[in-house]
Amino acid sequence: MAKYRMHLLVCDGTTCHASQSESVKNALQDCLELNNLENEVKVVSTGCFGYCEKGPIVKVLPDNTLYVKVKPGDAEKIVKEHILNGQIVKRLLPTETVAQVYASEGKTPFFDKKQIRIALRNCGFIDPENIEEYIAHDGYQALCKCLTEYTPQQVIDIIKRSGLRGRGGGGFPTGLKWEITAKVKSDQKYVICNADEGDPGAFMDRSIMEGDPHSVIEAMAINGYCTGANKGLVYIRAEYPLAVKRLKVAIDQARAYGLLGKNIFNSGFDFDIELRYGAGAFVCGEETALIHSMEGKRGEPTFKPPFPSEHGYLGKPSNVNNVETYANVPVIINKGADWFASIGTEKSKGSKVFALAGKINNVGLIEVPMGTTLRDVIFKIGGGIKGGKEFKAVQTGGPSGGCLTSHHLDTPIDYDNLIAAGSMMGSGGMIVMDEDDCMVSIAKFYLGFTVDESCGKCSPCRIGNKRLYEILDKITKGEGTMEDLTKLRNLSEVIKDTSLCGLGQTSPNPVLSTLDNFWEEYVEHVVDKKCRAGSCKGLMKYIIDAEACTGCTACARACPVNAISGERKGPHFINQEICIKCGTCMEKCKFNAVLLQ
Repeated sequence: MAKYRMHLLVCDGTTCHASQSESVKNALQDCLELNNLENEVKVVSTGCFGYCEKGPIVKVLPDNTLYVKVKPGDAEKIVKEHILNGQIVKRLLPTETVAQVYASEGKTPFFDKKQIRIALRNCGFIDPENIEEYIAHDGYQALCKCLTEYTPQQVIDIIKRSGLRGRGGGGFPTGLKWEITAKVKSDQKYVICNADEGDPGAFMDRSIMEGDPHSVIEAMAINGYCTGANKGLVYIRAEYPLAVKRLKVAIDQARAYGLLGKNIFNSGFDFDIELRYGAGAFVCGEETALIHSMEGKRGEPTFKPPFPSEHGYLGKPSNVNNVETYANVPVIINKGADWFASIGTEKSKGSKVFALAGKINNVGLIEVPMGTTLRDVIFKIGGGIKGGKEFKAVQTGGPSGGCLTSHHLDTPIDYDNLIAAGSMMGSGGMIVMDEDDCMVSIAKFYLGFTVDESCGKCSPCRIGNKRLYEILDKITKGEGTMEDLTKLRNLSEVIKDTSLCGLGQTSPNPVLSTLDNFWEEYVEHVVDKKCRAGSCKGLMKYIIDAEACTGCTACARACPVNAISGERKGPHFINQEICIKCGTCMEKCKFNAVLLQ
């Protein structure tokens, strides 16, 4: 890299890739060649920068200038103005006004100082398909240190002292999990990476695998050394083709460099990794269901104990950790347990990656220290609510989490505080909602997801959640009663107490949290037959103001079901029994005569 005076880093994560980032890269390369700069300036494809709302993104080094929403046609301007003449292309900067120019990433509001990149340290900075770039940034140094300087128990002790907890949602202490597996005697053990990320709106693990696959490989090898395993398995969704491709490339490169395979670093330690593909079943995020799927069985959970640490893949001791958990391990070994433990809160150490999505200005991937408040995440890093609308709720923890209100904005984000507030950390999905969202419909949406994704093995989850969904559907159609609200709560508690696995046990959380925090909305739906957000079609009613109606017939001509009648130049009327509440009449009316009740 030293021979080049400048580098152009082009985000090639899934989001930017879908927005033609590859075409941007090719256009930049062509422009450089036209100007005889190909030996001075290098174009590098990287993983996700995190600033997904503004992709495709190009970062210029060493200037540290960030360009957003770059199109292939912008390549010539970047090369001629910035590379050749040293003039920043202001039009492509993250801010809208020149007076508030934030040329560098560090001064861009999204990359607020509250962010800290540990798990994401290399994403958006190195070429994920070039092992030499990973090695140049301390890659495989931690593995070498573990194999040549520490005993397995010493490494486990470092992980325990760091306070690292599982980032997949359960929050179990990682070092303790490794120690349990290490103590089990067996002729064969396995290390498993859970890359089956299935929460709606979540893309943390996928982005790490796309942007920094070697960090996962290195950590799995360290885990194998500590637990006595010589075989690693990555269970990954087949619908993550870019992540699959880069993991394959990384594994092949690691083998070629002797970092996987036999006698790694001449230590006598053997370790190799294979991929196993999932079919997109949400329940396979649960470790026992995941293991059954890898064995070619139905992806169904089983009772614990025995835990996978004792009886896992093919009946052998297996240690399961998710992608983000692994991504933290090498840096903990390199920088020390005390360094990692100094970040975060007393019981939740380090940082957490979140996929920030929904009604928010800065959709993207963020990483913040544990203990950062929801307010800072949503309004400082996230840039507030789209369109200047009012914040209403934030869903954390995906389908297993809960909806928190403005009263919870100053809640520090960690495992214990979120549970106390009626939600949970989960894998790291964070979906923001505004005044136009109906919380009853939100609960119904998540229940619908759970019903679809339930494996069906246990009755509370299979039948109970179906009944919950039916009650919510009844309420959103304007057919609910106060008795239904009592049924919702009682049935939710039964499902939590009697379901087999974590999916079923946490599935009623969206219902319970919205009942607790948005009780008045439920009451409005069943008593007043009204949806304040105007999103429940069963409670919507289009009417025509006779005084405002000019009888132009535009609404009648546009109505797809002929529900509107009336004489020309006279007031028109909507037949409520026929109306399908599509809103076409309101769109076509030029006199604001169509009203929504």
